Amino acid sequence: MAKTHDELVKRAHELGFAYEKEYRGCSQCTIAAVQDTLDVRNDYIFKAGSGLATGGGLLRVGLCGGYSGGVMMMSSFFGRSRDSIDNDRENKYCSFHMAVALHDLFKDNYGSVICREIHERIFGRSFDLWDDEEREAFEEAGAHRDKCTRVVADASMWTTKLILEEIQKRGLTLDDFAYLKYPT
Repeated sequence: MAKTHDELVKRAHELGFAYEKEYRGCSQCTIAAVQDTLDVRNDYIFKAGSGLATGGGLLRVGLCGGYSGGVMMMSSFFGRSRDSIDNDRENKYCSFHMAVALHDLFKDNYGSVICREIHERIFGRSFDLWDDEEREAFEEAGAHRDKCTRVVADASMWTTKLILEEIQKRGLTLDDFAYLKYPT
């Protein structure tokens, strides 16, 4: 039986939380949650998100991995393809609009899309994850109990919702995106 949009969005939230709690790596956990929810597993996209964790390279200075993973997933559905790099303004701008919509959800809920600023908001400070003591303090502060797990859950949920809304708006179904599945 096909799941409703609301059921899929809820599932993405649950998977995002669970994956970040168990596996760590905000960008990849967001990607995996969306892929598994929408049944479009693609290990190449998943792998490409690896270095984006914690603002890129654990440095906290870049985009939140949940946000960047979400943008990667939305763009995999509605971004410009390499074959049409010179004439696909519609999909290029669709991915831009979707990234802005996700950005706005992050801003409304976390005040930023920048990892360090989100950390300051949810922890009251930022942590240097390259320092063992700081990493331990990060975990003790609830990083993978209820803080970063919640951010990834929200990113997964919002990304899935935005993808499903665009699919519906275009009169498509998830079956139209079977090409996103690659052998694992």
